[in-house]
Amino acid sequence: MQSDSAGASLSKILKWAIGLTLVAAIGATTYSLVAPQGDGSAGARRAAGKGGSMKGRGKRAPSDAVPVLASVAEKTDVPIYLDGLGSARALNTVNVQPMVDGRLISIDFKEGQDVKRGDLLARIEPAIYAAQLAQAVARKAQNEAQLADARRELDRVSRVGPIATLQKSVDTARAKVAQFEALVKADDATIDLAQTNLDYTRITAPIDGRTGIRTVDVGNVVRASATSGIVTIAQVQPIAVLFNLPQQQLSRINAAVLARGAGAELAADALGPDGRSIIERGVLRVVDNLVDQTTGTIRLKAEFPNAGLALWPGQFVNVRIQIDNLRDAVIVPTASVQQGPSGPFVYVVAANGNAKVRKVRIATQDERIATVAEGVRVGDQVVTSSFSRLRDDTPVSVTLQPLAGPQANVGGAATASGGVGAGDGAARGSVSQ
Repeated sequence: MQSDSAGASLSKILKWAIGLTLVAAIGATTYSLVAPQGDGSAGARRAAGKGGSMKGRGKRAPSDAVPVLASVAEKTDVPIYLDGLGSARALNTVNVQPMVDGRLISIDFKEGQDVKRGDLLARIEPAIYAAQLAQAVARKAQNEAQLADARRELDRVSRVGPIATLQKSVDTARAKVAQFEALVKADDATIDLAQTNLDYTRITAPIDGRTGIRTVDVGNVVRASATSGIVTIAQVQPIAVLFNLPQQQLSRINAAVLARGAGAELAADALGPDGRSIIERGVLRVVDNLVDQTTGTIRLKAEFPNAGLALWPGQFVNVRIQIDNLRDAVIVPTASVQQGPSGPFVYVVAANGNAKVRKVRIATQDERIATVAEGVRVGDQVVTSSFSRLRDDTPVSVTLQPLAGPQANVGGAATASGGVGAGDGAARGSVSQ
């Protein structure tokens, strides 16, 4: 009995030992899964990650090169322009008015018609003026007959000789001849006046031009004293454009005129609504002789052939005049020029593919083209994009683009705002100021 009791106690002890061992094993396993790792695990990995990140920032791998757009600096002639806003005006404008009174019997033009000088526009009833001319001609014939009789009388009394009693008759006959000669001359003037008035019943165009909207209809009585007239004729081929420039530019304009010599004229371009495309080419005709003190501007007048009727009287027009031409200038896109604390600079792509900061001195520029006086050489690739990601010596991946895109123009020459186009032997670039 004692032996059985001792065996049962030993069995219980073994079971408890085995249970405790299993609990300890389970606890150790759970702790190993949830407990934080030491310095050699996550913390070490985070520290290594930080170090790797700093190392990457200090020197980019080639795969991290910044993609940029760039253009190649070119050498070309760059015209220098002055821009102004003006309005087109007919070169000549005539308000066609009747020269005599009368009833209008016909209108011989269409509104908006192009007419030549001498073309018939309208007719006034001619009957009264034809009758006045006939009266003047008849009066002259009467006076000529009396003149002829007076000359015969003078010839008769002159043959008698120098008898005192007859000398008075000779003098009287001579005076009568002179009187009728004067009357005949007066008749000639009256005939000329009557003929002129009769001619004025035919109203003709005084200049070449285009007619406007007529102000009177057939059947109305028109008068020479009226101010409204019959129609207005405007000469639009060629056409003039009046525009203003600041008085500060007057010295440059006069210098450009004098540099070209006597008889030479500055080139002028009329620009389209976009301010770039050239719609007409002409010349500067007049620089006004007085500065407007109220606005501080000088008035100028340019003349354009207007063969395609691109300009119209009263139309607002942007005009530019060429005052200079920079020979063999280095040009870059204006977008490539950045401003820094020490002045303008550009990013130039070096031979190793990195972007280098290059300080520059700009001679002239507009919204498209900048003329570089110092800092850039012909053939340099200048960056035009992604500036926020660039620093000195940053690796870049370059995509080249043309210095300027094609533009609408006249004759293939450069457009108003400094574009570089195909060119027709003239400058490829242009700068407006």
